[in-house]
Amino acid sequence: MSPFERKFGRYAIRNLSFILVICYAVGYVLQMLDRSNTLILYLTLDPYAILHGQVWRLFTWILIPPSTGNIFLTLIMLYFYCSIGTTLERTWGTYRYNVYLFSGMLFTIAGSFLQMGFHYLFHADEIAIVGADYYFLISSLYFSTYYINMSIFLAFAATFPDVQVLLMFIIPIKVKWLGIIYAVMLLFDFIQTGVDGKFAIAASLLNFIVFFVSSRNMMHLNPKQIHRRQEFKRDVRKNTGITKHKCAICGRTEVDSPGMQFRFCSKCDGNYEYCEEHLYTHTHVKRG
Repeated sequence: MSPFERKFGRYAIRNLSFILVICYAVGYVLQMLDRSNTLILYLTLDPYAILHGQVWRLFTWILIPPSTGNIFLTLIMLYFYCSIGTTLERTWGTYRYNVYLFSGMLFTIAGSFLQMGFHYLFHADEIAIVGADYYFLISSLYFSTYYINMSIFLAFAATFPDVQVLLMFIIPIKVKWLGIIYAVMLLFDFIQTGVDGKFAIAASLLNFIVFFVSSRNMMHLNPKQIHRRQEFKRDVRKNTGITKHKCAICGRTEVDSPGMQFRFCSKCDGNYEYCEEHLYTHTHVKRG
């Protein structure tokens, strides 16, 4: 991802976990105010409704938080995911954490549309009887932020396997064992659930699968070693990378300023290249 990081890294959103938790908090408030869930049903990830003009659903499904049961567990959940997400961002870097989280969301959206296509292919008769609006509204309830949160936790467990937490605030246990337990639970859910659930689980956790495969050679390292290795590679690319453009005045290259334009000056004697800031302000080089 390094070429993309050099180009798009400056657009990465910092403290993304905190923003996600704020979205959950807004969702919990909406649920408390809307006891009939009428408003919530207009926020779900419903691909049929999206194709019929309700494009806000591409974003508002993030507001629907995982169900916890009571306010105490809700506060614990919000704090926990904000904490582990922030830790991952500091260890991986803001750009990589953004890619991980947003790819999980994009995979979830893509999975919902694939699910709709599957139902049209194999359950067209049922859709005609029940009505497409109602049919896909019910199917959309399977796609939620629960599995997005689970992907964050699994990534944390894979990155920090030996960190200890207190299970039920009493029993000390390493995160890797909790990760294994959750993975088994997800596998069991995947096997026993219907087609809608299978699409939701597979799509939402695809980002973790990609992460695990791409990072398996670093699983034996602790978080500080992973962070140190990434910083070293970034410095090496910056200091030893071959560049195509270099300003003859300030020495900047396309690596230093990815969006900068470089041009050769036709009035200078020789091949002198300048950045856009010095192209018209430099003193022309004349021989003799």
